Amino acid sequence: MRIKRTTPRSGITRRTRLIAVGTGFLAAAALAVPTASASDTHTFSTTELKAVNSSVLKADVPGTAWAVDSKTNRVVVTVDSTVSNAEIAKIKRQAGVNSGALTIKHTPGTFKKLISGGDAIYGGAYRCSLGFNVHSGSTYYFLTAGHCGQVASTWYSNSGHTTVLGTNVSYSFPTNDFALVKYTNSSIAHPSAVGSQTISSAATPSVGTTVYRRGSTTGTHSGRVTALNATVNYGSGDIVYGMIQTTVCAEGGDSGGPLYGGSVAYGLTSGGSGDCTSGGTTFFQPVTEALSYYGVSVG
Repeated sequence: MRIKRTTPRSGITRRTRLIAVGTGFLAAAALAVPTASASDTHTFSTTELKAVNSSVLKADVPGTAWAVDSKTNRVVVTVDSTVSNAEIAKIKRQAGVNSGALTIKHTPGTFKKLISGGDAIYGGAYRCSLGFNVHSGSTYYFLTAGHCGQVASTWYSNSGHTTVLGTNVSYSFPTNDFALVKYTNSSIAHPSAVGSQTISSAATPSVGTTVYRRGSTTGTHSGRVTALNATVNYGSGDIVYGMIQTTVCAEGGDSGGPLYGGSVAYGLTSGGSGDCTSGGTTFFQPVTEALSYYGVSVG
């Protein structure tokens, strides 16, 4: 399924299957699954699209991500370079009589999660990125990716592990991809900001919205939202739901970093494919879900 990118303290990139922001994931032109026929102009019902969406999940092909495109009335399935023609055929067969509702997009690279708002955090042998500073009353925490919380319980601001930041409260991964870390070092400042940008609220962006991502590996990059409520299959049972799909690039170590626009927080870097040289597709955990789950706030 998904390959998650983790960045060991040694600086050597390690890949393990999972959902995390992958190194650049560049989508190629969409190819309609069926050949030209009456199905190309068929208007599929909401029920039919939901059935097709579920059928892709049942096909269980690692390296795939999919979401309903309301503009084209199709389920767009993005496949990475590991997905074979036989596996694409399997997805079509699983959709059955509604296979005409499928649109396949190919992308170079491999879906992976990136362990390495945006500042580097270190835990165990890995590096991730801090997402957003949050609070509940006078108690302060920060959010990062759930697959980061899965591999380490104590986080530091430096690779030598001499300056502690805090410890995990809990994490949710797979299905979701968020984690909450409580600050235990009172000398560490925790402004509600991404770099110099103040963050004062959280929301879900619309398709087409221009967004920015900051991470400890690649810094700040921008792109646009291409889909909401996307499902990503990173492999080995690691499937995440309800993701924000974007054209923003990311690389190993950017996992957990913030997705935002102006003063509004949107998401946490989860996974994808590609890199910041050739471009990529990256998926983000909506931050509103994490805030609601933990009962914390930005700002």
